[in-house]
Amino acid sequence: MITKLFNKCRRTGTSFILLIIRFFYYKLRKKNILAHQRVSIKGLDNIETGGLLSIGFEYVGFTHRSDVTLLNINGRLKIKGKYSIGRGSRLDVGTDATVTIGENGFINPFALIIIMHHLEIGDQCAISWNCQLLDSDFHEITYPGKKTSGNGIKIGNNVWIGANVNIYKGTVIPNGTVIAANSVVRGVFTEENTLIAGNPAKVVKREVKWEWDEHL
Repeated sequence: MITKLFNKCRRTGTSFILLIIRFFYYKLRKKNILAHQRVSIKGLDNIETGGLLSIGFEYVGFTHRSDVTLLNINGRLKIKGKYSIGRGSRLDVGTDATVTIGENGFINPFALIIIMHHLEIGDQCAISWNCQLLDSDFHEITYPGKKTSGNGIKIGNNVWIGANVNIYKGTVIPNGTVIAANSVVRGVFTEENTLIAGNPAKVVKREVKWEWDEHL
């Protein structure tokens, strides 16, 4: 365990000593968190960890050790099991908002997640880099015939979200869905195991299956 952790620090440009100090600090606060030195957490008391939460380590070739990962948790963040949030990501949970995330998944670098109402992410979900999840318009636009959508975002189990995907309020994504890169997703999808793509996103293939890369 120690050797694996030390090698991880070398690979990601992390101070091993600072990592251990922060880890035990979080343990004293009853949080199971392993954080890179360039991680800033506001609202630690509002975070519940059911497994090891690793923050700021997952990287790709275009990240840098100086990239800051920020968690600003004014509402509630519940991580049910082992999970990873990538380097340079931003997670902002507003007052009275709740974010619930399943186990054995990850968020890749530079994700932007702004939740003012509710976000639910299931188990074994892979979220690629530069994705945005936003459940509030912050400003309201009215026009004749406008359809009202619910607030919040719900993502099922075993969902793969490609790079540069934007997901907005009122979206429901079923189990086994694959979302193609650069898609803009808004609305309720009901069919499982589909590929959705486009702007606005729609179902383009059915009976889709995907598997985790063994190297991830």
